[in-house]
Amino acid sequence: MVDPRVWFITGATRGLGRAITEAALATGDRVIGAARDVGPLAELAGRHPDTLVGLPLDVADRAAVEQVVDRAVATFGRLDVVVNNAGGLLLGMLEETTEEQIRRHFDANFFGAVWVTQAVVPHLRAQGAGHLLQVTSMGSGGGVASVGFYAAGKAALDALSQSIAMELEPFGIKVTIVQPGGYDTGLYTVGTTATTPHPAYEPLRAKLAELWGDDAGPAPETAAPVIMTLADLPNPPLRLIVGSRSYDIVQQMEQTRVEEYRAWEHLSRQAPG
Repeated sequence: MVDPRVWFITGATRGLGRAITEAALATGDRVIGAARDVGPLAELAGRHPDTLVGLPLDVADRAAVEQVVDRAVATFGRLDVVVNNAGGLLLGMLEETTEEQIRRHFDANFFGAVWVTQAVVPHLRAQGAGHLLQVTSMGSGGGVASVGFYAAGKAALDALSQSIAMELEPFGIKVTIVQPGGYDTGLYTVGTTATTPHPAYEPLRAKLAELWGDDAGPAPETAAPVIMTLADLPNPPLRLIVGSRSYDIVQQMEQTRVEEYRAWEHLSRQAPG
């Protein structure tokens, strides 16, 4: 019989984090669900009293992260799958965004994942095993107006995670950069910090609203089976796009980027470097 795995999931109370939490519990695995407010996990913990523990955590607080990770390891004895999922959306144009908003956004979306990763790595290294799932975005390869800081934070985590994968591979630790598409996670509602709109950008906002439409996307529960399959793989990929439509969009974005490089190859090759 295979021993149940232990998951450490940030942002576990809603969206993709909640969906992964429920899917892991359904397989008999054990979960440490971390979030600023773990109240929404109470009912689920009541149904899984021996396999789900909710721990309050603001991932932007590095000292708190270290304490909670140590407590998580003490609770179930080990960590097998760590899901860096916590984060939010900063919605607005560059000119509209305050320094405080930018710093708070990166504290949660980038540095929060860094602090969690730093805290769990010594435990995973001592075990000689573990799988880090770094949740970025299908948009981490490029920016779109009004969500540039979100894309920037995810791109930073994407690049850092690729480096981390190389650092941790000798210790038997796997890293996968999970790039989900537009799921109905509440990111654009409860998870959003919005700037004060500047009238000069109203035409662009109208264009973006028309482009994006009103479709909130599929339920995050539909993505959970992919994450569970990913966690089962003995040799998981470094990157995984989650979503059929998102896969097509990313491929189109990559093709456009390649075409642009080729169009200006003659200028690039004028420099010797």
